Amino acid sequence: MFKKFSKFKLIPPALFLAVLISACLKPAFPRNEFLSDLKHRTFNYFWDLKDPVSGQIPDRYPTRKFYSIAATGFGLTSYLIGIENNYISRAEGREEVLHCLQWLWNSPQGPEAHGIAGYKGFYYHFLNYKDATRYKKVELSTVDTGWLMAGILACQSYFNENDPSEENIRILADSLFLRVDWEWAMNNDANMSMGWHPESGFIQNRWKGYNEAMMIVIMGLGSPAYPLADSAWKSWCKTYQWEDFKGYEHLNFSPLFGHQYTQMFIDFRGIQDSFMREKGIDYFENSRRATLSNRQYCIDNPRGFDDYGENVWGLSACDGPSNIFVSDTQKYKSYWARGASALEIADDGTITPTAAGGSIPFAPEECLSALYYMRNQYKDKLYQEYGFKDAFNLGFSNPGSETKGWFDKDYLGIDQGPILIQLENYQSGLIWNIMKKNKYIIEGLKRAGFSGGWLDQTQTIL
Repeated sequence: MFKKFSKFKLIPPALFLAVLISACLKPAFPRNEFLSDLKHRTFNYFWDLKDPVSGQIPDRYPTRKFYSIAATGFGLTSYLIGIENNYISRAEGREEVLHCLQWLWNSPQGPEAHGIAGYKGFYYHFLNYKDATRYKKVELSTVDTGWLMAGILACQSYFNENDPSEENIRILADSLFLRVDWEWAMNNDANMSMGWHPESGFIQNRWKGYNEAMMIVIMGLGSPAYPLADSAWKSWCKTYQWEDFKGYEHLNFSPLFGHQYTQMFIDFRGIQDSFMREKGIDYFENSRRATLSNRQYCIDNPRGFDDYGENVWGLSACDGPSNIFVSDTQKYKSYWARGASALEIADDGTITPTAAGGSIPFAPEECLSALYYMRNQYKDKLYQEYGFKDAFNLGFSNPGSETKGWFDKDYLGIDQGPILIQLENYQSGLIWNIMKKNKYIIEGLKRAGFSGGWLDQTQTIL
């Protein structure tokens, strides 16, 4: 009976063990495939969820509350990435961009409190799902309008063909940008207001350096229609705080998004203003140091949170598990500007993948390793249809529940954008190279005192 099986040879035990170990150690998802998958899934958030009427992008999903104009700016930028990666055709991307810009240009504008999308060229932070007008009593947002305009200017410079639709995109983009009254938003102050309410006027808080609002100062300096004063950049830099944190001397700001957002659109490698010339680095290197110090803080883990380490790190503004009081010294927050720097520690054990994702160009090995690890370690608890859910907290447990750990149910548009755009910048420099052709960005940088590198060599093309 045993003769009928004699053609099968027994595998030597040592070889069998080697095969078994190799199978166990094989990555659950090869790294190159992971990056391709991450980029495509994250792009689909913007492409699948855009509003068919207004072209606006949801603030979050699957929870649906309102549109975010900043997310719309990131969405417009994402379509360029989609075209270049063959997710969509140029004609499809062109059609959607033109549709969105036409709606923005024709949207209701004015000083009224209701039924309005914007005023003085600025747009309200959030817009209703029903008609894309002001959501409740949110502010007319200067910085969120900035991210909308960044996406619009990227489209203006990208769609450069002699085609009627692309010509219309360029004209609309120009009109939308030139309508923004940056000078009005200064409200006779040295620094720009964070926003305006029709009920009460300008918000008293001002944008002062260093944070994500770098972009709106550069845009305001570059606008020929409502330009900021020559002193605007000096006033912006006046409150900079250069400190050592975790062994890295740099310009501090606690949440990582403040080091990422402007650099999603502007390549600061090799260009410097007077502040950075004095320090001997550029803003790109500054963001590298901020990223690595944020990571080192999580590795040191002074508050003893679960699973923090070399591949589980990243503090930035994101969702959180709750506002439940835990002890005299610690609270779990919901949405919060988490971060770590010499200025402030805001940490409740919640990690957001956009912190590493938005910093990919600054520290690629550390950031990509973290994203890869988190995807393989937490699988579909964290990584689903549109890539990474917004955040997770492994130490949190609901009162009365034996299950430990919280994973967000939502994706956030403003956290999806940095992952997609910065991954593309790391791989191809696409968005950086597009914006190097935009005359308004170039003029803003030069008026701010930047020089060197590509800025001294560039030719402005719309």
